Amino acid sequence: MNEARRRGPIARVLVGIWDAVNFSRRLVLNLLFLLLVVLFVAVLASREAAAPLLERTTLVIAPEGRIVEQYSVDPTSRMLSRAMGQTGPGEVQLRDLLRAMDAAAKDERIERVYLRVDGLLPSGMATMREVAAGLRALRESGKQVIAYGQGMPQGSYLLAAQADEVYVDPMGSGVVLEGLASYGLYFGEALREKLDVDVHVFKVGEFKSAVEPYILDAASDEAKQADLYWLNDIWQRYLADIAHARGLDVARIQAGIDGMADGIAAVGGDMAQYALQGGLVDGLMTEQQVEALLAERGVADADAENGVRSIDLDGYLAHVDNGLGSTLARRPQVAVVVAEGMIVDGEQGPGSVGGVSTAALLRQAREDDDVRAVVLRVNSPGGSAYASEQINREVELLKAAGKPVVASMGYVAASGGYWISMNSDRIYADPSTITGSIGVFGMVPNFTRTLDRLGVHSDGVGTTRYAGAFDLTRPMEPEVGRVIQASVEHIYRNFVGKVAQGRGRTPDAIDEVARGRVWSGAQARDRGLVDELGGLREAIADAARRAELADGDYRVRYVEQPLSPFAQFLAGMGRSGALAAMFGDSALAQRLAVRALPELERHLAAFEAAMDRPVAGPVRAMTYCFCPTF
Repeated sequence: MNEARRRGPIARVLVGIWDAVNFSRRLVLNLLFLLLVVLFVAVLASREAAAPLLERTTLVIAPEGRIVEQYSVDPTSRMLSRAMGQTGPGEVQLRDLLRAMDAAAKDERIERVYLRVDGLLPSGMATMREVAAGLRALRESGKQVIAYGQGMPQGSYLLAAQADEVYVDPMGSGVVLEGLASYGLYFGEALREKLDVDVHVFKVGEFKSAVEPYILDAASDEAKQADLYWLNDIWQRYLADIAHARGLDVARIQAGIDGMADGIAAVGGDMAQYALQGGLVDGLMTEQQVEALLAERGVADADAENGVRSIDLDGYLAHVDNGLGSTLARRPQVAVVVAEGMIVDGEQGPGSVGGVSTAALLRQAREDDDVRAVVLRVNSPGGSAYASEQINREVELLKAAGKPVVASMGYVAASGGYWISMNSDRIYADPSTITGSIGVFGMVPNFTRTLDRLGVHSDGVGTTRYAGAFDLTRPMEPEVGRVIQASVEHIYRNFVGKVAQGRGRTPDAIDEVARGRVWSGAQARDRGLVDELGGLREAIADAARRAELADGDYRVRYVEQPLSPFAQFLAGMGRSGALAAMFGDSALAQRLAVRALPELERHLAAFEAAMDRPVAGPVRAMTYCFCPTF
């Protein structure tokens, strides 16, 4: 009381303001907490009240975005995307597609599968072939598969071709088969003449073309020759795959591509009709007509958005997971560690392969007594040589601990991606995997001329001739270039030697198929770089056999960076759809999706990584391949 009386008017005003701020803070925090509790209860209620899976249900598989090994964004971002009704490019995990198709093939409640390919983005030919194999298995199990799209690019069509019936919209673009290409942007003139940047390149291997975009204005003859060799192999396999699926001759399909201009003109420019004439589709239907067909053959449901008793991929996976319960909890494990993205030093989150973080996941599998074998799933064009070696050392330690390691290559496992695979007990690759590219390079850009043009100059003194020699603002002396080239050659010899040791070959034999050259998975097997042709499921089965685990006596567990309880909660809310119903009309979703040019983004990432000075040594050695995605 006395203290309160002694306060002056200014003090009383300040105290009043603080009390108001403190009250507002507590009010906001309490409201946020209450909102989270309400949402949590809503999610639980939505799960408990989930409709049972009825007989004669149609499973709708409609992947949106790219098919990936693991999400490249954190659960919070995915939850926000779902909650805000984001319709931009997304991601679907390959493991989820395979798991759903495997379960549906044995599930008597699933009568047929409705495959929508409109939202699918290029994800790599090997990845598409794994999904196509799952669709074939569905058909062989007796499930009818119906595919539909407004139009179908060739990657999406590989999946659609596996269906019993394929339909495209009569107003759509039909089926566009154009062939495979490997084109890139070349910045040589821009860097050299427009920006006055001198890029010093050091490499081993005449086919190591990853540096060419920074010093040339067009691809070298060696690069074109090598690329065309593996591209043709993958393309011919693609043609054979769709010919087999559709009961067509490869020659007929190729003739339709070669004569596309005249053929489309003959049908009045109607690309959908051209696809029908070529036997690529079974009919031309609108989306509504296809849904009416599904309702006629299945069970009509007036309350369903598509008019038929159906369940989407996420909903079906929730049923599959609930059905498993705790039956697999204490079984021995085959662990899967995913290495997807560019290989970089240090700790990295989803979307990149961190030398420290990925090695830690392998170490976790090694120290877990429940893990009997490990599958390293590689989907990476490479990156840092040092980070690649960090991961490779953990593979060796796993083997030394008596745990089999099987490498499973996705659509690309080249350069550093091959480095981390080479010491596995067995290497699996799809015939259309992009692999090899065993080579090393380093790049040092110099900005002396750029600064000169701006009137900025570098000068000073050093205690030795090499002090400051690696400064990007000073001209590079020939002796410095010799040091860097010697370092790159040493790492290449080390790379080749490790491959030779892991593959049981001589260094000279490996050098003949290395030197930066890219191979398809089938070509790599013929040259002793790969052991078996197969996908992720074959690799997991092999790892289990090596650990003497019988079918059904083990479970597969993905070893990933742990999520906090709050992140797991957000991921669950995103999948439940509870927030999407609340915020689905928000325009914020459109502003959340920011897309960059993928080609430019890859170049900038590689250029930045190459410029990043290593902790020790003159230059960061890179084992990277600019491999295309189609």
